[in-house]
Amino acid sequence: MSDSLVMARRNLIRMSRIPEMVLFGLIQPVMFVVLFTYVFGGSMKIGDTTDPQVYKNFLMAGIFAQTVTFATAGAGAGIADDMHKGLIDRFRSLPMARGAVLTGRTVADLVQTALTLLVLAVVALLVGWRPGSVEPTNFGKILGGFALLLFLGYAFTWIGALIGLTVRTPEAATSGGLIWLFPVTFISNAFVDSGQMTPWLRHIAEWNPFSATVQACRQLFGDPGLSHSGAWPMQHPVWASLIYSALIVVIFRTLAVRKYRRADG
Repeated sequence: MSDSLVMARRNLIRMSRIPEMVLFGLIQPVMFVVLFTYVFGGSMKIGDTTDPQVYKNFLMAGIFAQTVTFATAGAGAGIADDMHKGLIDRFRSLPMARGAVLTGRTVADLVQTALTLLVLAVVALLVGWRPGSVEPTNFGKILGGFALLLFLGYAFTWIGALIGLTVRTPEAATSGGLIWLFPVTFISNAFVDSGQMTPWLRHIAEWNPFSATVQACRQLFGDPGLSHSGAWPMQHPVWASLIYSALIVVIFRTLAVRKYRRADG
């Protein structure tokens, strides 16, 4: 734990000295909020209505989830950059826990993701998002929704860590981190009602770990668009989100640490 915190501090200091990394990480999700809200609002049917305000409230859980998962690309690029510069070899020569380098990186990314979510929530409120628009909610449930989002983001950064250790350059890590994220985020209930998809695509979307977190957030936020599917993740989204995220952490942390031990700088 001590070694991991030291490495997390190192990565946070590095981020603070390259403020454009944080700035660009904030601009992208804000652009998604504005574009999806004003371009698609009024043309998307949620339930029996195309009311733009309903789509705003429907959309935000999906945008929040997309934002935390897209941090995966940054995690992979950062680790690939350390590999490319030979820093990983230096770290491995030190008397420290083998998983500390990767854990520190993912914790630092989690802090940055939390900051991004905070800014994004403020922007969402400014453009018209209102929690509790369909079902009553409270501050505790809203915090619980954001906690699930951060857990999902943390889980996905371990996938990014594995990608960063596998490829040879930061550019390849960024590309590799985004290629698989697009189908994961778009074949889901994040931006459209999954009930309107073709049956085979709907089943994929309903069992998608990403969709489980989005459904859980809509439930906790009291937002419209909850799927009425009989699929277990859609019936028990909070538990499904926790289980999916925990499994991703266990599996990909194990693979990433194993890869770190054998990685060539």
